[in-house]
Amino acid sequence: MFINMPIYDKQIYFLCNSMALFISSLNTGSNGNCFYIGNSEEAILVDAGLSCKETETRMQRLSLCMSKVKAVFISHEHSDHIRGLPMLAKKYQLPIYITQHTLTASKQQLPQNLIKPFFAYSPINIGGLSVTAFPKKHDAAEPHSFTIGCNGVKVGVFTDIGGHCDHVINNFKNCHAAFLEANYDEEMLDKGRYPYFLKNRIRGGNGHLSNQQALDLFCAHKPVFMSHLFLSHLSKDNNCPDLVHNLFKSHANGTEIIVASRLQETAVYYISA
Repeated sequence: MFINMPIYDKQIYFLCNSMALFISSLNTGSNGNCFYIGNSEEAILVDAGLSCKETETRMQRLSLCMSKVKAVFISHEHSDHIRGLPMLAKKYQLPIYITQHTLTASKQQLPQNLIKPFFAYSPINIGGLSVTAFPKKHDAAEPHSFTIGCNGVKVGVFTDIGGHCDHVINNFKNCHAAFLEANYDEEMLDKGRYPYFLKNRIRGGNGHLSNQQALDLFCAHKPVFMSHLFLSHLSKDNNCPDLVHNLFKSHANGTEIIVASRLQETAVYYISA
């Protein structure tokens, strides 16, 4: 049985229960990406695309403590994933888990003592959290996505993905909750104002997942125990939150569908097994 709820009115339960993950999208979109995943003792951030100040502000609004954040994991070098990284890591002395090719391509001046390598399918333990990276299709130097596990509960971050390859499918099948990219509606992109080369970059197999591609992955490979799906990295110009929410809601079969915003944080959700 899975017990899942927003955390605002569950503070006592939060303090007493260590058999869960607490997750939130602090922001997701081309203007910045940052995801919080933690247990009752420690947490990590996946990507740092918000400014340090904005990350702090949003976490404070959610009653999340930066002192619990023990590391940042970087998926790839695009600015909407690393914009706030230098200041955030320096201020809080956070280890930065990043591949060498991503580090080189980022052209960021990062403190050498904080840089930590990671490799696909080699789990990294951050306290009681186990973080596993896996390759994905995206037009970056060495892109990876992540799953984060704790006490049998697993959450995945599946954004900036050009297509659902075997790596994505096999990891998605094991997640109790997931942040899944649903970047664009195909008709809106096709009829929109973007130049032809940019449209082809987005839909060309190494860009982003469309609503339909994300839905196909969800319908074909969603495990029966997936309790929450966060639709993420929606395009400002080529998607509509209500459209994609309604599309997925009709196929949810018990999974709660949340549209993660490009303008504000989601609530903190509690995922347990």
